[in-house]
Amino acid sequence: MTRPYFLYNGFKHLIDIPLLILSFLIADYFSNGVLTSSQDSFVFILISMISWYGAATVSGLSKDLRSNRFAEEIIYILVTLILFAIVLTSFLFFFRNTLTLSNNFLFTYFPTLFILTILFRYIFRKYLHSVFYSGRLQEKIILVGSTPSAKDFYDTINLHTYYGYKCIGFIDDENTKLNGSKYLGKISDLNTILSETTVDEVIIALPNSQHEQISACIETCDYHAKRVRIIPDLYLYASSNISINTIGLLPVINFRSLPQDRWGNKLLKRSFDIAFSIAFFIFIGIWIMPFFALLIKLSSKGPVFFKQERWGLNNRKINCYKFRTMHHGSPETDENGDFLQATKNDSRITPLGKIFRELNIDELPQFWNVLKGDMSVVGPRPHVTPLNISSIQHVDKYMLRHLVKPGITGWAQVNGCRGETSAPGSMQKRVNYDLYYIHSWTFWLDCQIILQTIILTIKGDQNAY
Repeated sequence: MTRPYFLYNGFKHLIDIPLLILSFLIADYFSNGVLTSSQDSFVFILISMISWYGAATVSGLSKDLRSNRFAEEIIYILVTLILFAIVLTSFLFFFRNTLTLSNNFLFTYFPTLFILTILFRYIFRKYLHSVFYSGRLQEKIILVGSTPSAKDFYDTINLHTYYGYKCIGFIDDENTKLNGSKYLGKISDLNTILSETTVDEVIIALPNSQHEQISACIETCDYHAKRVRIIPDLYLYASSNISINTIGLLPVINFRSLPQDRWGNKLLKRSFDIAFSIAFFIFIGIWIMPFFALLIKLSSKGPVFFKQERWGLNNRKINCYKFRTMHHGSPETDENGDFLQATKNDSRITPLGKIFRELNIDELPQFWNVLKGDMSVVGPRPHVTPLNISSIQHVDKYMLRHLVKPGITGWAQVNGCRGETSAPGSMQKRVNYDLYYIHSWTFWLDCQIILQTIILTIKGDQNAY
């Protein structure tokens, strides 16, 4: 374990102790002091610490989450809190004759702990990371290869410095450019470089076809006692859901059915879609959608809603509903008959429509599609028929995104793949994210995507136009 990693995890876990104490004090205050003696308070706090750290270990919250998005960390916190509540109340049952706690105390304690944990972890992530991972505390790494994956990794650690990585250079058999990273030499020079340079970790980002070079790099890293990670090139297997385990000492790739093919998962996802949509219409849609409809009517001529044919599950045609954001009668195709995607500063978009698109308001009527069963809250975004037809021939494994229901929001959208797809490779990148979602689906991933969508809506998405 490197020093930065040790400091990161150590300090992060120490924060939980005062949070547990502070949550107890707040809940105790609003419950009018249910624990009268300091000894009872100490026993409760001790039980809370044991329960919390046990739950965090099981849920994965205690792991290094530097490379995870904050929305994903919130899901980890939520799962931890659920496990914590179960374990703590089980402990309290055995101490029921010693510790007498009211329901009011527990109903205050758990939400308070949840809010404080999210708040302090956000502050820690945003501000204290820069303290831990500046200068000499950064982990120095070398990149092997100059593939697109290597470039994405290099850009990511430079943009998000709180990950704690500093790339001192890259090696490749060709002296190419890697977005400003220093070229250190050929792959065969790795042994010499590790002997003469202080390096904490080696990141291998070579294509699967160069398996001999990958093995040689791993052996070299083992010889110099350097940690090594591999950025896998698994797009070759994107048509099937895969998992990797070992039999003896051999890694084995398992091809299996999609998670959403299982009856239990289908029932869970559909139940959530119905509950979420009904809750939206009851608590939000019933009053805010008529208000938006009135704004559209007052700001421009034409209907309030816009209906468009798109492709859903198993390529079935569906009518997708949206609030109208363009001037009524705007052309959908150019003079050559090609579909016109919305572009930045598109003259067809109304001033109100621009705001609606930036805040995802135009997508709200699609909750009706979710209730009908045409769509899901989370899934690959449905494309219009002309865009589907044009993408089939040019985008690898494009049709596989229709193996599940389309969604109002999706994994591709929260990872920046939103808006027009005219740039080379942009549609392929979106499809790769969609396929990852399809093969890796879990209920908690859906929750994470919804949370990230809300955060992006509040912050503003530069690709939303």
